[in-house]
Amino acid sequence: MQGIISKGLRGSPVKLLLVSTLLLGGAYEASNYILAGDMVGLTYVGLAFIVSAFVIGMLNNWRRGLYIFLSWLLFEDFARKFLGNNMVIYFAKDFLLAVVYLSFFLAWRRKEVQSFRPPFWIGVVCIVWFGLIQVFNPASPSLIYGVLGMKLFFYYIPLMFVGYSLVSSEEDLRRFFLLNLSLVGLIAALGIAQSIVGPTLLNPATLQEDIRELSTLYRTAPISGLTVYRPTSVFVSTGRYVDLLDVAWLMALGFLGYTLLRYRKGRTIGFLAVAIIAAGIVLSASRGAFLWGLIDAIVMVVAFLWGAPWRQGQALRVLRTIVRAGLGISLAIVLLLIVYPDALLGRLALYSETLSPDSPQSELVHRARDYPLRSFVAAFTYERWPYGYGIGTTALGTQYVARIFGVKPLGVGVESGFGAILLEIGIVGLVLWVIMSISIVVSAWKIVLRLRGSPWFPIGFIIFWYASLVFVPFMIGGIQAYQDFVLNAYLWLLLGVLFRLPSLKLAVEAAHVEQILAAQQPRWVT
Repeated sequence: MQGIISKGLRGSPVKLLLVSTLLLGGAYEASNYILAGDMVGLTYVGLAFIVSAFVIGMLNNWRRGLYIFLSWLLFEDFARKFLGNNMVIYFAKDFLLAVVYLSFFLAWRRKEVQSFRPPFWIGVVCIVWFGLIQVFNPASPSLIYGVLGMKLFFYYIPLMFVGYSLVSSEEDLRRFFLLNLSLVGLIAALGIAQSIVGPTLLNPATLQEDIRELSTLYRTAPISGLTVYRPTSVFVSTGRYVDLLDVAWLMALGFLGYTLLRYRKGRTIGFLAVAIIAAGIVLSASRGAFLWGLIDAIVMVVAFLWGAPWRQGQALRVLRTIVRAGLGISLAIVLLLIVYPDALLGRLALYSETLSPDSPQSELVHRARDYPLRSFVAAFTYERWPYGYGIGTTALGTQYVARIFGVKPLGVGVESGFGAILLEIGIVGLVLWVIMSISIVVSAWKIVLRLRGSPWFPIGFIIFWYASLVFVPFMIGGIQAYQDFVLNAYLWLLLGVLFRLPSLKLAVEAAHVEQILAAQQPRWVT
């Protein structure tokens, strides 16, 4: 903390005066709370001081600011749980991201960062402008809903440009994945502990009413009757926790494949992350996370074999990657079975009894096909489906808009992502969204083809696969996945990283050619 402040103040007397004033004011407020015995108020003062220090550092270094934002993004809910679901904390991430954007823009003005024009830019611009028009939809009860919708749909898109400029070298690429896998690995480990201990861990004794039910969910296997807790880890809901496990699982697999093909540095963290996240997925009691975890693993194995650098003779490394990752996952599951058999067997019973096709209580077909299809069709039963009710009117967080601003919600909505978009911005908006999604996925696939046969292929493929999941199957299941700020932020950030990978590949190959030419130069002995 002191290092961040000192670097930010170096050579700036104006900033020094400003921060000195903030420190004195903060000390005064803190002393009042201490005298009054108000520990919650004292906590808010501490958080305000931390955020102020972060802002100073972020304005002077947008890379540092991005990592501060990601750290806050992942642990923000933990503070919310213990501070009564305060909305100031909920919107702090938006403020921190605005500071990142400002710092990045100033660096761009100084020509310190590189930018690019994504091939799907026209599709993004069209949907953003159409969404802006839908803010003023006459059926929307308030402009507040429109502001909420614009934030949830489009606020994280500029992270794509930040991600592109972030990985200017392979060292930047490794640093990005190592930091993120360390954070998500910690969160997954805490989730594992909570799934064993129960909701008393990582939750306050009394939860705020808005999030109480989200943090205390249980699921019962229909045949055996075994009941298991659905952990939330540091988040306020199990849904957000398993959403993080989805993207963390892909990042861990991709980074592990990259390190085994390219560098030894980071392999240990990669193996640990794969094992811990796999155990977290199994113990999450989320059928969706468990099923998608299996699908992702199978797809990754096939993709790694297809994209392996066979010509360079490194295919053996790919096979070793698959075998070692499988051994790490197996070891983690065996340890759970030995140490905490009840926690593991209860969740395996839930998965087998509700997902196995031969189970009499199987819900696989119903949840994967029938229910999403009926939800999408139900969107056409609303009279304004051709025009929509306005962006944000069915979005996550409408309950907070109704509570804070006293705006009565419309009461429309379906459990289908495409259906929700239809109800918010109409049939034209849905078509524009589909066009944008297809263009993003196709553009990402073209980058993957350029990376095939190189050590960067595993990372490129997992980003393509992640984007495909968010824009297609996750949207079929509901709008919640895309509007989850964790998934949304990583989606656009990783897309920027993906489009930078070909430049890294060319730079490394050019450096390798220069080394070969230099080695072939005649050496004169004098």
